[in-house]
Amino acid sequence: MDKSRKNLIITKKNPNGALYCFRGGLRSKISQQWIYEATGMMYPRITGGYKALRRFLIEQLEDAINQIKPFVLGGRTGTGKTLLLNNLKQQVDLEAIFNHRGSAFGQYATPQPTQINIENHLAIELLKHTHLNHDKLLFEDESCNIGSRELPRSLYSTMSQSPLVMLEIEIDERINNVFQEYIIESLQQHQFLAGNEKGFDKWQQTLEKALEKIQRRLGGVRYQELKHIMQNAFNAQLSTDDPEQHKEWIKILLVDYYDPMYDYQLSKKTERIIFRGNNESVLEFLQHEHGIV
Repeated sequence: MDKSRKNLIITKKNPNGALYCFRGGLRSKISQQWIYEATGMMYPRITGGYKALRRFLIEQLEDAINQIKPFVLGGRTGTGKTLLLNNLKQQVDLEAIFNHRGSAFGQYATPQPTQINIENHLAIELLKHTHLNHDKLLFEDESCNIGSRELPRSLYSTMSQSPLVMLEIEIDERINNVFQEYIIESLQQHQFLAGNEKGFDKWQQTLEKALEKIQRRLGGVRYQELKHIMQNAFNAQLSTDDPEQHKEWIKILLVDYYDPMYDYQLSKKTERIIFRGNNESVLEFLQHEHGIV
């Protein structure tokens, strides 16, 4: 394929893109000229290159963090915090940016972005909200690490002192939420990327490794019990194509492991709680009391 043809394909696939070199030198300028000659389009070029872009985004990230007023959405595992978050415009989905759900079981079928790419993406998201005059933003309650990546310290510090809104639902609904996300949707993602058989194997290994990660906290006996229940669920699914048996270990993990751990962490944040309620009441509170839409 000739150079002009390549340039035309690139610009059509990335109409909102921009050119840059590492330091903004001749290569990006020459490429810009090639694209113009082939398409008649003066494709944007970043003056100063990636180093200048990175420096700008770091500065803007810190400025934006100082300008916003975060509200933090908390709740036990499986309450559907991300689903509620995505019903609002004035929010930042950190788990989407980090490509990780935040827990030992939170790994997606695709790897996490680099720390630098996460910070760049986060800066751009905050810049968009600043441009729209969104000073109040909703974030999901997160630890300082999401997967193997870190929240910027200034953002984590600000969130740690921000008002906390608690989403509360019944245990059966939480089990169904976890089942849908970690069993049904996660398996579909793995099989889409690797095919049915290999995808199932990779998905199974991911869940088994996640359980192994918390083995010490679970204790030897409880870990072996859960491992056995999980294995039985995999076997039943392979033989009957029915994944329902996974709900057994999900319930045990929620009630006996995640809930006590979350309640302990929440006991240190009680003075920050400004509201508790179900999905509808939390949305109404945020929208009507604080103008977060």
